[in-house]
Amino acid sequence: MANLKEIRGRITSISSTMQITRAMKMVSAAKLKKAQDAIVMLRPYSEKLQEIIQNVNSSSDPDQVSVYAQKREVKRILFIAVTSNRGLAGAFNSSIVKELNNQFRDKSQYEVEVLTIGKKAFDAVRRTRTVYSNESAVFDNLNFDTVAHVTEGVMTSFREGKFDEVYLIYNKFVNAATQEVTAEQLLPISMAEKAEETQVETDYIFEPNRNEILDNLIPKAIKTQVFKAVLDSVASEHGARMTAMHKATDNAQALKNDLVIFYNKARQAAITNEILEIVSGAEALKNS
Repeated sequence: MANLKEIRGRITSISSTMQITRAMKMVSAAKLKKAQDAIVMLRPYSEKLQEIIQNVNSSSDPDQVSVYAQKREVKRILFIAVTSNRGLAGAFNSSIVKELNNQFRDKSQYEVEVLTIGKKAFDAVRRTRTVYSNESAVFDNLNFDTVAHVTEGVMTSFREGKFDEVYLIYNKFVNAATQEVTAEQLLPISMAEKAEETQVETDYIFEPNRNEILDNLIPKAIKTQVFKAVLDSVASEHGARMTAMHKATDNAQALKNDLVIFYNKARQAAITNEILEIVSGAEALKNS
């Protein structure tokens, strides 16, 4: 049985851990509000941009297909895996790595490379897979231009035929407690040939012409899609870390309570033994 000094040391250690986890929870909660506002504001813009492209494409010349929409025989695939640079966020990073491994198995017949955004993804694949690029530094100065620069390199590689398909794997933010692992195709982009019958086609006035507008809108839409995935991941990270630290604090509190009860029982037993020894000693002196 551990002595009282060891138990006190464990209680002190757990109390210190609780202070750390509680502080991390509060920091993540503060950052989550800002990250959540950013993704909530970007989503309507991204969705509207996709809607405009679909409407413009439905009435454009079918013989002039954007280079980013051209489908070709698949030989080489690039996965863009978005994680975080830090851990202590529950299953946030491991779920992305798990999905990435599932994709590797499903597409084992192709040549596969990975572009990692986040150190955790890079550490998970650098020894077993070909890393196209590690762009973990984007989190040091996260903005649209930084992510767009990374996306531009991917788009150039696709145009030059280095990759036939590009996929995004990231955590989609639902709420502070829920994140959905999402795998979506980035390139070639999906272009509906005709608008659905139930879809109302918007009547646009085009200047200079439809195809030239598409040539400008599609690259912007691709960059926005990657930026949205990164913002989704950032918000999901803070939500996952806040939840994980909340659970860690609760678990530490429960463990501390158990140790305090154990400590009090051990202390009471020690006091009782001391009293018995004193009484026994006094009785021995009386009878001597």
